[in-house]
Amino acid sequence: MEGGMQLLNRDGHSISHNSKRHYHDSFVSMNRMRQRGLLCDIVLHVSNKEIKAHKVVLASCSPYFHAMFTNEMSESRQTHVTLHDIDPQALEQLVQYAYTAEIMVGEGNVQTLLPAASLLQLNGVRDACCKFLLSQLDPSNCLGIRAFADTHSCSDLLKSAHKYLLQHFVEVSKTEEFMLLPLKQVLDLFSSDTLNVPSEEEVYRAGLSWVKHDIDGRRQHVPWLMKCVRLPLLRRDFLISNVDTELLVRHHTECKDLLIEALKYHLMPEQRINLYNIRTRPRRCEGASPVLFAVGQCVLEGGGSLFAIHGDCEAYDTRTDRWHMVASMSTRRARVGVAAIGNRLYAVGGYDGTSDLATIESYDPITNTWQPEVSMGTRRSCLGVAVLHGLLYAAGGYDGASCLNSAERYDPLTSTWASIAAMSTRRRYVRVATLEGSLYAVGGYDSSSHLATVEKYDPLNNAWTAIANMLSRRSSAGVAVLEGMLYVAGGNDGTSCLNSVERFNPKTNTWEGVAPMNIRRSTHDLVAMDGWLYAVGGNDGSSSLNSIEKYNPRSNKWVAASCMFTRRSSVGVAILELLNFPPPSSPTLSVSSTSL
Repeated sequence: MEGGMQLLNRDGHSISHNSKRHYHDSFVSMNRMRQRGLLCDIVLHVSNKEIKAHKVVLASCSPYFHAMFTNEMSESRQTHVTLHDIDPQALEQLVQYAYTAEIMVGEGNVQTLLPAASLLQLNGVRDACCKFLLSQLDPSNCLGIRAFADTHSCSDLLKSAHKYLLQHFVEVSKTEEFMLLPLKQVLDLFSSDTLNVPSEEEVYRAGLSWVKHDIDGRRQHVPWLMKCVRLPLLRRDFLISNVDTELLVRHHTECKDLLIEALKYHLMPEQRINLYNIRTRPRRCEGASPVLFAVGQCVLEGGGSLFAIHGDCEAYDTRTDRWHMVASMSTRRARVGVAAIGNRLYAVGGYDGTSDLATIESYDPITNTWQPEVSMGTRRSCLGVAVLHGLLYAAGGYDGASCLNSAERYDPLTSTWASIAAMSTRRRYVRVATLEGSLYAVGGYDSSSHLATVEKYDPLNNAWTAIANMLSRRSSAGVAVLEGMLYVAGGNDGTSCLNSVERFNPKTNTWEGVAPMNIRRSTHDLVAMDGWLYAVGGNDGSSSLNSIEKYNPRSNKWVAASCMFTRRSSVGVAILELLNFPPPSSPTLSVSSTSL
């Protein structure tokens, strides 16, 4: 063809062109036309404001406008549409967003932007508003944000704000927003099993503060509030000095009955299993995670002939795989019994390098401090401790002169110790665990031989009975309960340090061997956490250990876990379920798991 290009005839040969900027440039151009009023086919009227736009752009990003302009609605044929129940500035910002895909969400516009985005079904903007509000959650505003989310059906934000409220209840309960809550919402909060409080006293105080904010209008609600406060879990001195003397409480017969129930719970600790109801059930904070505490140490050197006792403590956070040093005990303790009740850790008895101890102290993870508790009736080191129905039991041990078979029980609600029936056998270096409502005292040393015997304590009958002997003699073993089975790991049989492990089935009254630990361990501790058994520290017959290994009952294998800072023989271990960890100013160490 004259004057044209001559192309080769190659069937099917072509070039694909894709402009990555086409969409962007097109919308930039359309936005400029909108700003100049070119080709606009719709004017939105809201209050006294007029906003020009193109129907196709609005309909392309908003299901609300799509339905308006494409269905057989009168607006589809109109060039002017009046909108109601929408903020004019928010609408203008959302029209701008339709052309630019950009919008700024902040404190100044989120409360008008979110409902407008919800109306226009601009879910991306709605989600951005929720994300911003989520980032702003604070004890002073979480109730308002929760109500706002509920009004506009933002379910995820509603759940997050409610969870934040439960987790920060103590701070929230002191705000003006809390004081203005209606009764039903206060009762819903007080009834929650996942309310995060250091003690039930905080719930009681919050209830009284709410009533006194409008005492004439709210005094009749006191019985309903007290039914939701778990009065049996209050300390006895608080019940007597604060609750029983409060006129708002004493005025109502229903409250007197609740107070009697609480005092009965305190006066009959052995019957607590039969007094179980919602008011005796401890709360457990949603979002809390287990933290493993290793308490006390006896660092052995030179084959165990030399040792040094310390009071320092450390804790392992499963969420970060890190160990943290926490506050040291006020007393140096080795051969100590350690247990957890609620959100407190208890260090019981032990040996300080000079004397066997009757003293007790408890750790508060919120303040990262230790406080003294009422001492036991007997000095005990090498003892066994366990918790059953909120009571702390201490059994056996050594008092500095003889091996013990006596046992006693501590009630943190009344701060009192009481003797219970003695074991049939004297047991030093004994371990105690709780299984199916009973205590099990496992092995130990009776001053002449290492024991394979085990006895079981029934708190209702206050009696110990023998169960089947272990497969091996064991003192200073690790004992823990996992998935309804009692595990015993390591220890000393009188001739050597052991790595063998066995477990007891209470249904068949039989013991069976399972996979041995990778390291021989004695004077260590064993604890169940997240479906695993953790064997912590101890000594291998020649030196103290900082290594940890954990057992998976599904695979029947032991694997290495992150090592502690410190080598710890004669260590005590327990688990606290904590929402916030570590405490302020705690040094951290991340130690990767290594082969043992």
